Formats: sequence, C-alpha cells, structure tokens
Amino acid sequence: MPDQNAATRPFIRDGQPAEDRWVLIREDEAVLPDAPAIVPLARWQAREEGRVLAPWLASGTELTSELAAELAEAPLIAIDFPKFTDGRGYSVARLLRERYGYTGEVRAIGDVLVDQVFFLTRCGFDALSLREDQWVEDALHALNTFSRAYQPAVDVDEPLFRQRMRDGVKRAEPALV
Repeated sequence: MPDQNAATRPFIRDGQPAEDRWVLIREDEAVLPDAPAIVPLARWQAREEGRVLAPWLASGTELTSELAAELAEAPLIAIDFPKFTDGRGYSVARLLRERYGYTGEVRAIGDVLVDQVFFLTRCGFDALSLREDQWVEDALHALNTFSRAYQPAVDVDEPLFRQRMRDGVKRAEPALV
C-alpha cells in the first residue's frame, strides 16, 4: 500500500523545498503505481523488470559489505525512522557515505521532525521527507541553526580545532593592563 501521507509531507532535497516524484510503498505485497517507487529492501532486491524502484531500509538494518555493494546500484536509498527517538538511521547513513562511498540520494523517511534536520544532513542525508505535521519553513530555518560544528561528520570531515589551526585563526591574547 502506498504511503497515503507521502504527497502531503513537507519534502526537502539539497537544502531546498522540492517536489517528491517517488511513491513510498510500505508493504511487500502492495500493488505498485506507474511512478517510481521506494519499496522495502526485499522487494527491491527482487528487481521487478520494467520498474524504477529504490529500497528503504529499516533503521536496524545491518549494513554489510555485500549489501552495500548491492545498494550502490540504487538510484536512492531511503532510511526509515519509525520513531524520532530511534537514532540508528543516522549510523546507517554515515556508514553508507563514509565507509561504503555511496554518492546517490540518501533520504530520511518516517517520523522525521524539524528538530532533526541539521543533524540528519551532517550524517549524510540529502533528502528529508518530514512528518506531515512539520513545516518546511521551520525545517529550512533549522538547517542553518548552527554556523559551525565542533565535530567532524559527513558534511565536514575536519574538527573545528583543526580548521582553525589550518586557517591560522588564533585565540585572542589577553590584554595586559
């Protein structure tokens, strides 16, 4: 069955509001629409002929080298957040980007809140399908909540102290009176 709320969900791609042309299918047995569809991993692995499909991964998916090699062919990979408190999807995205070098779209789906968008993008998500009660304007504002981050991540692979050392930024010396 297609996700009935997918069309009404605020959607952001590459930091901008966007139109989502993909239909999210939650069950393996659902009839597929003519549009490109995001389907459960097992259904995507079946490779239905003549269909444009992409997989969605459960937050607890164990990302092995073999699975990552198979996913390299996917036009996008969606990672499900069944609850906003389930942070396993952040790790899956970082592994896809950093360990396995996936360069396609990584999309957050499910219980995705405005409060998460900054951290999702730091972990490698470039598309965000927000929960239907969230406001895209608030999410866009939240993407720029912090001007700098201390720790390295997918978006900036160097910690702030090294950036400052490289750029020659020194700490101000205390004034002598």
